[in-house]
Amino acid sequence: MRKLKTEELGRVGIDDFKKQEKLPLVVILDNVRSMHNIGSIFRTSDGFAIEKIYLCGITAQPPHREIEKTALGATQSIEWAYSADVCDTINELKLDGYTIIAIEQAENSTMLNNYDPNNSMKYALIFGNEVNGVSDEAMNLIDTCLEIPQFGTKHSFNIVVSAGIVLWDFFAKLKLNS
Repeated sequence: MRKLKTEELGRVGIDDFKKQEKLPLVVILDNVRSMHNIGSIFRTSDGFAIEKIYLCGITAQPPHREIEKTALGATQSIEWAYSADVCDTINELKLDGYTIIAIEQAENSTMLNNYDPNNSMKYALIFGNEVNGVSDEAMNLIDTCLEIPQFGTKHSFNIVVSAGIVLWDFFAKLKLNS
């Protein structure tokens, strides 16, 4: 088996990417402190062609070389916006018809594998701070909470791993299995 060369992958350029149909999904980063995590989420979001990333609170914003180390240019392809207050972002997205979903370990959360997104709806996924998770203020405004099933000794996944798992799950359910 031979690995494909970059030029054989058939990837679109940034201009074509911006014009293509996107997954009806936005990501909200709620006080994410690591710029490497922010960059990795940009890159993963590009891979699944999501609509937009909202950077809230202390979450750093491009351009920054520490974000670019892991984003590898995805800050140019993925639309993004900054807001000092995650609650303002959530309320604006609710008014625009988004279902607000926290990715968190919480009472009455739904396991990711049991959640079936609907192709006719738009979703906003909130990923929280690496230590404290999704803020209580944001949790008070969500429509539902999804939890990734875990079976080991650690209490959580890294935010980038969580984003990759959840974005893949939504992509597979909305695009591949529809």
